[in-house]
Amino acid sequence: MNNKLIEWKNPSLLLLSLGIAGIGDFIYLVAINIIVYQMTGSAAAVAGLWIVGPIVNILTKFWTGSFIDYRSKKAVIISTYLLRAGFIALIPLAPNVFVIYILLVFLSIAKSFFGPSSVTYITMLVPKGKRKRFNSIRSFTSSGAFILGPAIGGVLILGSSIEATLWINALFFVLAAVLFMKLPKVENIDRASIPSLTVSQVISDFKVVNNFIAQNKYITFVYLAFMGVLNFSFAMDAQEVVFTQQVIGLSELDYSLLISLTGIGSVSGGILLSIFSSNISLKSMMVYGLLMTAVGYVIYAFSWSFISVMAGFLILGFFIVFMNAGLATFYQNNIPVALMGRITSIFQLFQSVLQIVFLLAVGVFADFISLRMTIVALALVMLAGAIVLAFFVIKPEKAKYFEEEEDAANEAYV
Repeated sequence: MNNKLIEWKNPSLLLLSLGIAGIGDFIYLVAINIIVYQMTGSAAAVAGLWIVGPIVNILTKFWTGSFIDYRSKKAVIISTYLLRAGFIALIPLAPNVFVIYILLVFLSIAKSFFGPSSVTYITMLVPKGKRKRFNSIRSFTSSGAFILGPAIGGVLILGSSIEATLWINALFFVLAAVLFMKLPKVENIDRASIPSLTVSQVISDFKVVNNFIAQNKYITFVYLAFMGVLNFSFAMDAQEVVFTQQVIGLSELDYSLLISLTGIGSVSGGILLSIFSSNISLKSMMVYGLLMTAVGYVIYAFSWSFISVMAGFLILGFFIVFMNAGLATFYQNNIPVALMGRITSIFQLFQSVLQIVFLLAVGVFADFISLRMTIVALALVMLAGAIVLAFFVIKPEKAKYFEEEEDAANEAYV
């Protein structure tokens, strides 16, 4: 027992740091939406907050991986935590919404470094045999942050002010940084060998990533296909408020309750997965997680009442935890650590482009056809894509990509 506690000391500290930052993210989302709406009274200005992140990702992901892979991931993560704390603390001092958007751009840049760095650091810190359980627990903590973040944000805003809430929010990221400082430095960086971040270096890194993709088509296909299928859910989520209230006829209170129930479903799935992850294969987590998430969206798309929407939300909330944990484990087990920052950045670049395209397309189709038909079409295509993708995952000859025991598969790629 003592050995197990020792083995899980650093992963537990990492989970705590990531969990606190996750809660901070959701508090910030609540506060920033309110403060922008109060300053402008414009729904369009609030909607614009959602597109800043994908646009910033497109502009930065070309080179963030080249920066991250040659530097200490621990140092990068701590820096992004502190920068986010600083920028969030400045928001209440912003004189107008334009300055808030500028701060939001810098926040998004910091977050674009955090994503690839955290994935790489987790892979280096957590042994292969423990990753599935780690990712299962992380899915649980992420779901918990989904519920706790807005709740804490709401209580803080009601009990104090939006300004005070944002300053308290900044402290969450400072605390996350302090906890991360206690974690080990899992790599030795030779500062003299770090290449300059030049255009030629970025192009060279693109070629290295391209070579890996060319030699590992199945890994690339599975991961990007999952991302592609999940973009349908992203597009549906963007229209969620309008669909539930204007098409189905639910009230704002009903919608708030539905979001809470979705979070409860995710927390329940996370708890179950955290306990029984060793008894559930990686393939099962990915296949059943994706299929049942798609089924949840289909039920939601055809819903006509609160009960039917609730059923869909509970199903997708419960099973998306399985899919996320499974996909994260598959990715960490098959992408070399030496390339992970660059590969993650490039994949996230593709994902951001798709997100913007999907958002614009859904808006156009909703105007020309109807929102109901658009959501139904997205849900059905998502389910069809999930079924096709499941077929490629369960192929017996691809079993080596889903092995969970320790091996040398994650050694540096040359």
